Amino acid sequence: MKNIKITLSLLLLVGFSSCDDFLSEIPDNRTQIDTPEKISELLVTAYPNRSYFPIAEVMSDNVYDTEVQSTSIINEESYNWEMQSQIGLDSENAFWTASYEAIAAANQALDAIEKLGSPSTLNPQKGEALIARAYNHFMLVSLWSNRYNPATAATDLGVPYVIKPETELLAKYKRNSVQEVFDFVEQDLIEGMKYVTNEYKEPKYHFTVDAAKAFAARFYLIKGDWDKVIEFTDGLGSKPTKLRNYTAFYAAAFAQMPIEYSRVEQETNLLVDYPNSIANRSASYRFALPGNKSDEIFGVQTNIWAKANVIRPNGQYYGGINVFVPKLYEYFKYTNLTSRTGEPYTATVLFSIDEMYLNRIEALVMKNRFAEVNTELGYFLGTRTTGYNATTDVLNETVVTNKFPVVANEYTPYYTLTPLQTSYIKAIVEARRRDFIREGLRWFDIKRFNLVVVHNTLEFGKVVRNNVLEKDDKRRALQIPLRASDNGIEKNPR
Repeated sequence: MKNIKITLSLLLLVGFSSCDDFLSEIPDNRTQIDTPEKISELLVTAYPNRSYFPIAEVMSDNVYDTEVQSTSIINEESYNWEMQSQIGLDSENAFWTASYEAIAAANQALDAIEKLGSPSTLNPQKGEALIARAYNHFMLVSLWSNRYNPATAATDLGVPYVIKPETELLAKYKRNSVQEVFDFVEQDLIEGMKYVTNEYKEPKYHFTVDAAKAFAARFYLIKGDWDKVIEFTDGLGSKPTKLRNYTAFYAAAFAQMPIEYSRVEQETNLLVDYPNSIANRSASYRFALPGNKSDEIFGVQTNIWAKANVIRPNGQYYGGINVFVPKLYEYFKYTNLTSRTGEPYTATVLFSIDEMYLNRIEALVMKNRFAEVNTELGYFLGTRTTGYNATTDVLNETVVTNKFPVVANEYTPYYTLTPLQTSYIKAIVEARRRDFIREGLRWFDIKRFNLVVVHNTLEFGKVVRNNVLEKDDKRRALQIPLRASDNGIEKNPR
């Protein structure tokens, strides 16, 4: 009976889409995780096997109505910030489920380590399990809850923070508050960083020391602890040499570009994952990036020195109606060569030095260390500017405030921004928007700064629906997937 209890308990939280996977395993296989080798193998599954990229990207202002006839209900519902009615590889339900399955793997690894007496030889596995558990919960709360605000976090609905393997039949889960989730994440992250190592056969597929620091920098940026962000990024230096080389990226053959982007040999890539996903195909859907809007993100007018941006769309669908930066590599694993059937996997870079460096610069802005900001942001933008001249293309307060003037009530985080900070933050956020196009990070900036987003639906080029995501709109927190809410997880208010 114990075997059934464990299976049903987890399925209550994640829904029943993975029932076949669970039932096809050896009964209570987790009780057999009794060697360091088995624990390490289990931790390979402590990372979500689905992608949040298409979910977050389509909700952002990087996406418009292209009017192409490619149909995806999930794509349309995300564009309109509606609860998804279908379950697919890149659906909200899929990412929710995959995240809790990854959490279950981390918890089982921690339980196995404890049963083996928690020897110091298993500290690396312990560190990875704790950080993976923290990361999965952090992504869940970032998508399914209101943005972090210390004034309301204690009462805002978070997500269930699961810290033990399930042992009860039909266990009931309640949503922790956002503050509780953040506290648990911080606790697991800091504890895990005491033990995490770089000693893996394939380190870029695991939380290493540097990947953990990158996660910490993102977490503390959201939390508003600027000193911690700077602490965890100090090792980068003022002008890191390991930023992504976009000039080399665009010099590659088109088919090679997405492979190059996610290669573990790329020094900027700190954590790479291969979830079961067709995220790359989302560029061909109706709600994507049209060529006639791409200049709003990549045009010369968006460059701080009014020069061409190195980053630009280099791929297109439907004769240029849809355009994209070719950075998502899809690997299709055939399971039956005769019928040509199989499973798609998409290379995703979850953490990079590029993001880590921008997070550092933003923290420096909030500490009013503008001399350092001018050096570091100027250096970063220079690597993304065609024809950059370090002698004449100088970043200073005049340049930044002229290019990014303050607009009343535009950027409204929970903390106060001075006018000068606002201009610099806008410059950083726009740089992050270009660098991580298609990777979903823009959505988290939209939530964090409470930016208004307008999504129009067109017919023959004319607006037939004007959908506005206002500040503090309840739709900024995804609705709990139906299978989870049917099993007792409280829904978000609408």
